[in-house]
Amino acid sequence: MQPGGKITFADLDLLQIADSPERVRDLVMDSIKSIFRISGKRTLSQITPYDFVLLLIISEVVQQAMIANGNSMVKEVLLVLTLVGMDIGISHLKQPSEILTMWLDSAPIILVNNGRPMKECMEKERVNETEILQRARELQGLERLDQIKYAILENSGGITIVPKEEAK
Repeated sequence: MQPGGKITFADLDLLQIADSPERVRDLVMDSIKSIFRISGKRTLSQITPYDFVLLLIISEVVQQAMIANGNSMVKEVLLVLTLVGMDIGISHLKQPSEILTMWLDSAPIILVNNGRPMKECMEKERVNETEILQRARELQGLERLDQIKYAILENSGGITIVPKEEAK
């Protein structure tokens, strides 16, 4: 502790926040659950590449906190809070700006246009006709490419199928 009663990060590291590995794990898990409740809900199918990388970074930070037996718990929780806060901030910045959204998340790509596969786009995105037909069967009950008006690869990685009018 510094003169005047101020507590620094060095002092917090010296505090033994938890005296057992189980307690460290419980503290980390409760902190992470609270942080993700604050950050908002999003299903795994809606996760963007940015969110996926963020999740990997957070998992590494949490793993380090659990191994350190509580010695650096405060720093890890602050780091996770900072990362999640940045994610929330970026999502708020993207809402009014389509240009920023396109730059960060990319644009949806048309894979099938009026029943014709867009071979260049499919090869670039490494999607084949079998995957498109599988989604068409699952979502719309369609069996052939010529029944599809549009197949769109969304920036989340999912494929949206828009059937032709006569195929319905």
